[in-house]
Amino acid sequence: MDARGGIGGSLAGLDLRAEIDRLRKERNAVILGHYYQTPEIQDLSDFVGDSLELSRKAAETDADVIAFCGVRFMAETAKILSPQKIVVLPDMDAGCSLEDSCPPAQFKAFREAHPDHIALSYINCSTEVKALSDIIVTSSSAETILSQIPREQKIIFGPDKHLGGYLKRKFDRDMLLWPGVCIVHEAFSETELLKLKAQYPGAPVAAHPECPPYIVDHADYVGSTSGILQYAKTMEGDTLIVATEPHIIHQMEKAVPEKTFIGAPGADGNCNCNICPYMALNTMEKLYLALRDLQPRIEMDEGLRLAAKKSLDRMLEMASGTIGQGDLGNR
Repeated sequence: MDARGGIGGSLAGLDLRAEIDRLRKERNAVILGHYYQTPEIQDLSDFVGDSLELSRKAAETDADVIAFCGVRFMAETAKILSPQKIVVLPDMDAGCSLEDSCPPAQFKAFREAHPDHIALSYINCSTEVKALSDIIVTSSSAETILSQIPREQKIIFGPDKHLGGYLKRKFDRDMLLWPGVCIVHEAFSETELLKLKAQYPGAPVAAHPECPPYIVDHADYVGSTSGILQYAKTMEGDTLIVATEPHIIHQMEKAVPEKTFIGAPGADGNCNCNICPYMALNTMEKLYLALRDLQPRIEMDEGLRLAAKKSLDRMLEMASGTIGQGDLGNR
C-alpha cells in the first residue's frame, strides 16, 4: 500500500515537509512545537514555546485542528482550552515522568488526608490531577501565585518535588511536596557541571527549577524554558551553560548566533540522558500521519474537562501576565 493508503504503508520517498505543509492547509491545522522537540519539528511549527503558552496561542486561532508536538499532558491542556478543536498528538505514548509519578487515585487520597491544605499542582500532570487541584501553576507563574496565598495557608505541591522544594526554600512556606521528579532534569550531574564551570570560567549557568537543588544552587538564573531563552538573549558575556533539555539551544542559537551555548551534561558527561525520551517519540513521520489520519486524537469527558479548566482558570486569574515569560528570577 502506498503512503496515502493505510497507516502501515511505506513513507519512503515522501517529501514529509511538503506533505505536512499541504495537510496543514487542507486540515486548517496549527502545529505547535515545544522547545524540547527536534530542530526540524521546531522549524516547521506555527508556534514554538512552553506548553501552556502554546495552548493559549492555539486557542486564539481559527484553526480546526491542533497538532501538538509535545507530550500528552500538553495536548490534553490544549483540548481543555479548545474543546471545539480536534487535538492530535503524533505519538500517544509521549508521556511525562512527572505525570506518571502522580496517579490520580493516590493524589486524591493524599488530598483527603490533608483537608486543611490547598493543592497547587504543576501543569506537568494529568487532566484528572488538574481536576483534583485548586490552582495549576507553571514554572513562570508559580512565584506570582504563591505570593498571593496567605502565609498561614498550608499547601500541597505536586507532582514535582524539586520545583516545590525550590519555592518552599525561597519563600519559607509550609508546603507538603509530592515526591515526583522529571527524569531529564534529575539526570544532571553536579560533578560534571563543576567541571564545565571550570572549563568555562565566568560563564553563567541557567537552570530549570525542575533540576535538583545541587544543580539549582550553582545557577546564576533559574527559570522556565521561556525564561532561560530570554536570559540567553539579554545576559552579558558570550557563553552560557544551560541546565535543561538541550533542544532549547536551537532557539537560542537562532536568536543570538554570536553567543555560545553549552548543554549541562548528565551522569558521566557522555550519555544522552538529558534528552527527554518522551519528547523524542514525536517524529516528522508521525506528525505527517497524525495530520493525515487525524489520529491519535485527544478525547475527554466534558465534566472532567470543566473541572480541570477551573484550576487552570484560577491560575490565569492570578498570574495571566506571566505565561510565556518564564521568569523565576535571578538567584
